[in-house]
Amino acid sequence: MARLKPQAKLLISLAVRLFDIWRASLARVLGREHPPACVVLYYHGVPIEKRGLFGCQLDTLLKLAQPVAIEPVPVLCPGKFYAAVTFDDGYVSVLENAVPELMKRKIPWTVFVPSGRLGQRPSWLRNPSKTVNEEWVMTAEQLRTLAKNSQVTIGSHTVTHAHLIEVGPQRAAVELFQSKNDLEQVLGRPVTLFSYPFGARTPALDEQAHAVGYQRVFSSSPRLAFRESNEFVVGRVQSDPGIKLLEFQLKILGAYRWLATCRT
Repeated sequence: MARLKPQAKLLISLAVRLFDIWRASLARVLGREHPPACVVLYYHGVPIEKRGLFGCQLDTLLKLAQPVAIEPVPVLCPGKFYAAVTFDDGYVSVLENAVPELMKRKIPWTVFVPSGRLGQRPSWLRNPSKTVNEEWVMTAEQLRTLAKNSQVTIGSHTVTHAHLIEVGPQRAAVELFQSKNDLEQVLGRPVTLFSYPFGARTPALDEQAHAVGYQRVFSSSPRLAFRESNEFVVGRVQSDPGIKLLEFQLKILGAYRWLATCRT
């Protein structure tokens, strides 16, 4: 399943959406409440040439769902769709191109930052494209300025953007703790959220993150989010400003959640 082509994933997700429509209609006929659905999107960079596309995606989001912040845990009402916007890696292109579009529409967002790579290039990328080669991680000063915006939440993304499964439990513990401490020193406020680089997580890593003091951690598994108020591991759906409109719509409506069952 994980090796399905994008077109096949799109068709399956469309079928999931049709099933959801049928199920919601049946619930109304039976006088039952249809449960809410919340999707947390995650992006990386938003290059200048894709700023317009990103803005169009945000307009679509506002038409289909209610935007929410991920801190504190949003209160979800039955029968409604919700969506949250997050960014991994803390790229300057997000600051320059995504933030103005988000502010224009009053949509809250979260940025997860590798604390030991502030002001540096993203050296962790294995096959960087020309566009990614032009990316930089925000500096400490840029991060402090961004944090003054009431619409943003800043979380940790380890110190070095480490693959926590590969580096082993001792190094992982350092990455989890030190990144939290570093960002708290930069921002002068608690940092309680964490996202896993490369989506590399295990239950043992979740326990380590909880022990360090994170209130929630975010994965790359495209599950619906915030189904429970005490949910510690929150699923997210990958997005990019360049994806097709139908794909983006289906992601906002939770139709890509079936992919979570294909991942270990």
